[in-house]
Amino acid sequence: MKISKETCYSSYTNLLWPCQPRTEQNHIVFSNRFRVTCTVSLLLLFTTVYIFWPSDPYLKIVRLKLKKIKIHRVPHITVDISMVLTLRVQNADVYSMDFGAVDVAVSYRGKPLGHVTSENGHVRAMGSSFVDADAEFSGIGVLPEILLLLEDLAKGTVPFDTVSQVKGKMGILFFHFPIKAKLTCELLVSTINQTIVRQHCTYE
Repeated sequence: MKISKETCYSSYTNLLWPCQPRTEQNHIVFSNRFRVTCTVSLLLLFTTVYIFWPSDPYLKIVRLKLKKIKIHRVPHITVDISMVLTLRVQNADVYSMDFGAVDVAVSYRGKPLGHVTSENGHVRAMGSSFVDADAEFSGIGVLPEILLLLEDLAKGTVPFDTVSQVKGKMGILFFHFPIKAKLTCELLVSTINQTIVRQHCTYE
C-alpha cells in the first residue's frame, strides 16, 4: 500500500490517519502550557492580594461595669454615673497594627452622657488587645431620664447605647495602610452581677 505524506500508519492499530506536522503539534502543546501557566499565576495573584490586603479591625465591647451611681437631691435632682468599659480590638491581618485612642460615646435612652477615651494601643498580627477606659458622668439632670433610670435600677438592668470609633495604621517596614472602625451597640447591663446581659451591634 502506498502511503501519502498526509497519512501516518500505526503498527498497533493497523490504521491510517491524517498526520499533523510537528510544528503544529509543538504549537498546540505550547498554547496549552501557556494557558495553564496564566491560570495558575492569576490564582496565585488573587490569593496573595486576598491574604495581604489590609482590613479594618474588629471591635467588641466585652464588659461595661457600673462602678457607682449617686443621686443628688440638692439643689435639684441630678445623677452621677461612674463606669469602666472594656473593648476588644482584634486584628485579623498578617500585619501588626497601631491604633490611637479609642473613643466611645455613651448614651442612656437617647440622652448623651459623655465620651469614654482609652490610651493608644498596639495589636500584633493575627492577634487581639483589650482596652480599658474609665468614665465619670456627673450632673445628669433631665428629670424624665432620671425617673426611668430609677425604674431600671429597681429592675436590675440598665440599657445603654454606645458608639465606638478607632483609627490607626498597619503595615510592615515602610509600607503603612490607614485603618478605621466604627461600632454602634445597644447594651443591656445587669447591675446585680455587672455583666452585659444582651447586646446588638452594627458596623458602619
